[in-house]
Amino acid sequence: MTDHGRQDFERFTGPNPAGTEEVASAHANSQDNARLPIGVVLEISGSGSQIALDLQRLNECMKDADPSIALAGQVGSQIKIRVGDSWLLANVRDQRKDRRTDGGIIAHIDFLGEGSEEKLTGRINGFKRGVTRYPIPGAMIYPATTRDLEQIYASDGRASITIGKVFPTKDIRAGLYIDAMLGKHFALLGSTGTGKSTSAALILHRICEAAPKGHIVMIDPHGEYAAAFRTTGQILDVSNLQMPYWLMNFEEHCEVLLSSSGNERQVDADILAKCLLAARSKNRLAQTMGKITVDSPIPYLLSDFGNILQDEMGKLDKATSSAPFMRIKGKLDEIKADPRYQFMFSGMLVGDTMVEFIGKIFRMPGHGRPISIIDVSGVPSDITSTVVAVLSRLVFDFAIWSRDEKTRPVLLVCEEAHRYVPNEKNADGSSVGKILSRIAKEGRKYGISLGLITQRPSDLAEGVLSQCGTIISMRLNNDRDQAFVRAAMPEGARGFLDSIPALRNRECIICGEGVAIPIRVTFDNLEEHKRPASEDPSFVELWSKDGGEEELVERVVMRWRSQG
Repeated sequence: MTDHGRQDFERFTGPNPAGTEEVASAHANSQDNARLPIGVVLEISGSGSQIALDLQRLNECMKDADPSIALAGQVGSQIKIRVGDSWLLANVRDQRKDRRTDGGIIAHIDFLGEGSEEKLTGRINGFKRGVTRYPIPGAMIYPATTRDLEQIYASDGRASITIGKVFPTKDIRAGLYIDAMLGKHFALLGSTGTGKSTSAALILHRICEAAPKGHIVMIDPHGEYAAAFRTTGQILDVSNLQMPYWLMNFEEHCEVLLSSSGNERQVDADILAKCLLAARSKNRLAQTMGKITVDSPIPYLLSDFGNILQDEMGKLDKATSSAPFMRIKGKLDEIKADPRYQFMFSGMLVGDTMVEFIGKIFRMPGHGRPISIIDVSGVPSDITSTVVAVLSRLVFDFAIWSRDEKTRPVLLVCEEAHRYVPNEKNADGSSVGKILSRIAKEGRKYGISLGLITQRPSDLAEGVLSQCGTIISMRLNNDRDQAFVRAAMPEGARGFLDSIPALRNRECIICGEGVAIPIRVTFDNLEEHKRPASEDPSFVELWSKDGGEEELVERVVMRWRSQG
């Protein structure tokens, strides 16, 4: 600590100046650690400050029974600074030894917010984010107590869900403000094995308990979440999804039916548009509506589409190539014959079931099951992104066309989000990336909330992550991922960010709109029957038993061959 700091520190020993005897007795009693300063402000800037800490006082605080005081002054801990008759709360970002004095530590802090002082106890009261009045160099620094943090993290009356405990306290509950979190999108990030899937299930379970008539759609690419929501959600997979092919718009039809590239693709697309519009126009519904477009969700028969394609090919003069028609016809026949595509391209799905399908997917009405889990693990890999695109676009289009109604907000949760909204380097121009980017940018105007879950934030489109108002970051092992999250998080959370590589499993840093100030949280334990099926296999246990392998291989091969 500087000489100036040392003089001030010795002169000022608590909320009120005290005599030497009082100081000695306070030092003897660890309960008075909260009343004694641990350092002094050296310099001030807009978002943070440099402070000097006293090593002897930090060591005294470490023995305190209050875990918040015990961590006072350490990286990631909270400290408070007196400014007039109020307290300013800050987070310690880093530390280094002060070479000029023995037992001195220089640290940088980030300001979090301020609150008034309770006259009797000296605690923080009426805490608000942001700073209106800055301290001056020489101002004293005190440990933030658990009682202070209780006031800071206490709910301000808005609807919230509790998901765990605030680090380092033992009993302060960590809450998320539902409206603020969902109103401006959220992202859950974390490396594989950090407990990300279980944490996602915990947050969704808590939302469902708080809003039992909600409308949540979750895209589940690995079939993990069916086990977690079997009793509280509608589980949809290739066996019961029954998604009509005619719900696809023109761009999605192109992704499925066109295999060419370059100039040939444009020729194929023109033919596809002409034939698709003609097939849609044959429906009685189209005739009653008057003018329709190639994107209108009007049912059509695959046989009609094939016949129109054949007729158009028959009209060709000999000089024109029939190759584009043959390519589209070949792909159509291939899809119709492939049993893996039956959940979407079945002749049984020609009826006008759009109202029922949207009601089933969006849980309108929910019948006590506010979440639908759409397991796309059984969908053929070449059309998985198209299926996700159709579902995401239905959410967006429904929101746009229901603006005149009393809005029913929909939460769309996308697991493995980096697969669908990749960064520029990995972008393939697919329709799913475009629609999810559009939802991220415009969705909240129409009552759509987006929840992105990913273990590779650096592979995610940067613009999409920056649209997420709340970021929940678990441990990230990769340097690129850490840097990416650091760039997306607000300035006041920088001190917390440095602890991301050191987080334990089921721990996270939460910052943004969903919390009053950035917090480090230990997630609650989730009951066994509410957990997703994402447990890592025990190699030692499974490799120490044998028996029944021949029958197992036979059953697997049978399923493999039947693709079901």
